[in-house]
This record gives sequence, structure tokens and C-alpha cells, in this order.
Amino acid sequence: MQKGLLYSTVMNQEQRAIKLFLVLFYGIGFSFDAFYFYFYPKFVSHSRDVGLPPGGIGYGIYLIHLALLPVAFYLIRKHKPAMVKYVYIYVYLAVSVLNDLFLYVGSDLTYDSSNVAEVLFVLFSPIFLNKKYFWIVIGGITSKYVLLLVTLQQPALILPLALYPILSSMSYIMLNRFIGYVDAIRDSYNGQMEAIVKGIVATLELKDPYTRGHSERVAYFSLILAKQLNRFSEEEMKAYYYACLLHDVGKVSIPDHILTKPSSLSEAEFDIIRTHPVVGVNAIKHIDGLQNAVSVVLHHHERWDGKGYPDGLHGDKIPLLARITAVADAFDAMTSRRSYRDALTVEEAYQRIVQGKGAQFDPVVVELFQDVFPLFVQYVARMRRDEDSPTEAQTAAGRPELERG
Repeated sequence: MQKGLLYSTVMNQEQRAIKLFLVLFYGIGFSFDAFYFYFYPKFVSHSRDVGLPPGGIGYGIYLIHLALLPVAFYLIRKHKPAMVKYVYIYVYLAVSVLNDLFLYVGSDLTYDSSNVAEVLFVLFSPIFLNKKYFWIVIGGITSKYVLLLVTLQQPALILPLALYPILSSMSYIMLNRFIGYVDAIRDSYNGQMEAIVKGIVATLELKDPYTRGHSERVAYFSLILAKQLNRFSEEEMKAYYYACLLHDVGKVSIPDHILTKPSSLSEAEFDIIRTHPVVGVNAIKHIDGLQNAVSVVLHHHERWDGKGYPDGLHGDKIPLLARITAVADAFDAMTSRRSYRDALTVEEAYQRIVQGKGAQFDPVVVELFQDVFPLFVQYVARMRRDEDSPTEAQTAAGRPELERG
């Protein structure tokens, strides 16, 4: 499933933050070391100790850091920029600890760390809007100095242990402010998008009063099934919710006399009904933020055995979320009153879904449906109580695959 406009925006900002971090990490880090180890001792303090102190990893530190650049570019190209920051902090901590241990254990040197990279890690961690990463940075750097203090037992190591909590507190305040701003923007975006989607759905339901509430119910049932898989993030579930609300948007082009016909459809009329997935996709595919709904809108009437429409896809070639929507759509269509028949009981609808396992419906999704069926029953009962018009079951209904829903 496509991620949508908000995801793309967040991804672009993550990439920009990573690129800025890389520029500062190499630019400031290397420049500071060049000044501290070469320019300052030679031209300011006129010390004879020019260059890196003997021992330790030496220039290997810089080679290791430079070797990380191809890794960073690879992850960015693979649209995984969020991993770059973790690679850098873990490698930096490992290399710096090993270097300090090699350099100071067993020597008479007084500990003197000049690496400004740690300050960059702490002060720049808020720009990634990730509390997990923030605590990894703070915990990792603190653990480094605790280990060195215990091992080397030099008083100079108390200074960074006193300094970094102050810097960390400042960074944490900025992190919470940034996250608050982003959450406010996200809530506003989601609210506006949901209002737009529901407005589109309301326009469709004006054409066919018998399907009023159908999209909301299908969305509710679909989300129950999708959550059982534990495979989708909160943002992906929100995008899927919009997709379910829009799954029948293409019916806006179908003549009213077909949608509300009180008797069975002719084959020619059913051919017109079959056009609604393609019409729906054409209506929303160019709207920013709704591209994520395309696969569900287009393929929710495909069948597991390949006899569905519009493309006759079969098995796993049907997008997973479209397979889930197909079950939810059929269940609601059967348990809702339509212009051409009354509603089935939930038990009858359940049996027909199970009978369609491996033919009309994905067997795995049907098993999920069987697991959560009590939740479906509770929801339908609540909806019928709210409507205050319970409907008795009718046995003379068409097969679920011929439902117009």
C-alpha cells in the first residue's frame, strides 16, 4: 500500500535532516580536530605535540567514519534514512570507546577528549523527532564515560558526566516541543483529510439511501481484520481507513435506476456496476493524500479464484488490504437492507463467508474473520439498536459475490 502525502513529507524531512547531520558531522568534526590537533598547537600554543597523540586507533578513526558514507548513501537511496542515525551512533560509540581504551589504559596520559561529534549527537538528536534515538544517544554517551571512569579512574572524566546531563536536558526540551508541533500538524492534516473523504462518501450516499453508512461499516470491519495481522503501522491503518471509506466512490457514476432497482439486475446492468472500481480510481488517483486508496478501491471485488473484477486477479496477486476489504464488504452487504432484498442474519452471512473460503475469499482472511466474528456480531447488533429498526433475516438472497455492495 502506498504511504500517502503525509508519509512522503515526513520521509523527505527525515532525508533532509540526515543530510544536514552528515554535513555537520564531517564538516565540523573533521575541521575541529584539524584545528585542535594541528593548527592550535603549531600556531597558537607553539607546542611540539602536533598531531594525534600516539597510541590508540589513530587515523583509523577517520577512515572508519569515511567508510560509513557509502552506507549512508545506500540507505538513503533505499528510502531507509531513519537507519543512518543509528548506524552512526553505534559505530561512533564502539570506535571511540576502543580508541580511548587503547590510548589511555596502561599509559601516563591524562584523559583529554576533543571529539566534538558527541556534542553534535546530543544537540542534533531532537531534529529526528525520535525519543528512542534520543535515549540511545544519551544512554550510550553516558555509559561510555562511566565505563572509562571506572576503567581509567581519572578525575577529568567527571567533567563530561556533569556536562552532558545539562546538554541532554536542553535537547529533551527541544525534542518535546518539536514533537508537539508535528503532532499538531498531523492531527490537523488527518482531520481535514477525514472530512474531505467523508464529504465524498456523503455525496455518494445521497444517490443510494440503502447504502447509507455502508462505507463506515466496511471501514470498521476491515480495520478489525487488518489489526489482527499486526503488520501495519498506525499511519498505514489510518490510510487504510480512508481507502475503505472510498472503496465504492466509483458508484457515483452509476445511474440511479440501477443503484436503487428493487429487483435483480440484468447482465448488462451488472456490467455497468462492474465499472465502479475503475471509475473510482480515476476519480481519486491524482488527489494528494488519497493515492494510498487506489489498490483497495480498484481491487476490492477481485476473487481469490480469479473470477472477480476488474482485472481478474487471483490469489496473492490481489493486494492484501483489498482481500481484507472484500470480506468486510461482502459481510456488510449481506447484513444490510438493500433496495432489492432485506438483510440476512449475521449467522447466515457468516456461513456464506466461510463457504467462500478459497473460492471468493482469501483463506487466511476468512480465518481471521472467524476469529473476530463476535466483534462483528456486537457491532451489527449495536447498529440495529441505534437505528431502532431490527430486520428479520431473509433466506432468498443472492450469493455474496453477486451483492452490489
